[in-house]
Amino acid sequence: MKILIVLSVFLTVSLFSQELKIKADQFDGDEKSGISVFEGNVNIVRKNDELNASKVTVYTDSAHQPKKYIAVGNVSFHIETKEGALYEGVAQKVIYMPNVKEYHFFTNVHLKQLDEKKEIIGDEVVLKTIEGKAYAKGAKKEPVIMIFKIEKEEDNSSKDKKAQEKQEK
Repeated sequence: MKILIVLSVFLTVSLFSQELKIKADQFDGDEKSGISVFEGNVNIVRKNDELNASKVTVYTDSAHQPKKYIAVGNVSFHIETKEGALYEGVAQKVIYMPNVKEYHFFTNVHLKQLDEKKEIIGDEVVLKTIEGKAYAKGAKKEPVIMIFKIEKEEDNSSKDKKAQEKQEK
């Protein structure tokens, strides 16, 4: 029988407190070292962000505030930045550093920026949400793939024809 552990931790983000909810089959925490390990069907939700993984280790500072998360094993995620950019994707490992709002994705990374219709596929991707920047590396024998969804452009003859029809009216 699986035991469902629900841990609610309150984070201070800017001047406001937000709830961080972590669900997992197992939990092991060490307050002195500031390390909490969640295993089995881990689900983390904070505001509009969600992360799912097989295992998540949370490192906290002396004030018990999370300073680093390491998620491993079939990681999937949905992220909304402060500016409202929406991302979702998968990777085998994700490291998140909340103090600098920076994500590092590793191994079979597929990151989609939903609002801009962009995709990055690679072996290592860094997303700096404060700066609005992303960096990517391919695997040793595989390149990084960047996919842009471009709206269909009309060819020049169609544009010329429409302009001519407009002038005739």
